[in-house]
Amino acid sequence: EVQLVESGGGLVQAGGSLRLSCAASGFTFDDYAIGWFRQAPGKEREGVSCISNVDGSTEYADSVKGRFTISSDTAKNTVYLQMNNLKPEDTAVYYCAAGLGVHPAVVVKYGYGLDYWGEGTAVTVST
Repeated sequence: EVQLVESGGGLVQAGGSLRLSCAASGFTFDDYAIGWFRQAPGKEREGVSCISNVDGSTEYADSVKGRFTISSDTAKNTVYLQMNNLKPEDTAVYYCAAGLGVHPAVVVKYGYGLDYWGEGTAVTVST
């Protein structure tokens, strides 16, 4: 059974940090790109970041560049999203998703090529 399980969300003050985790199972992790998406209340889902476990390439949305860092631990089948200098506009439910062999830029910009999704973890950034 394929599973993507997000964790690490919570409430943080503006300027603070959180680290989200996406634990994967049930598929060949090394063959997939893992992306992070977010959806704020009343807004469309947007791509945040993605990493390819095939070649290590990464992609970030302009809104998070320089603040968020994505990484992958293939020994643990887990992808992390380190979020620093959080802003109230980062408040959203964050989801991870996996796509077979897809390029991270395609994932973040178009949300294309994803096969599996997690259930999400909520992040709230207070002023």
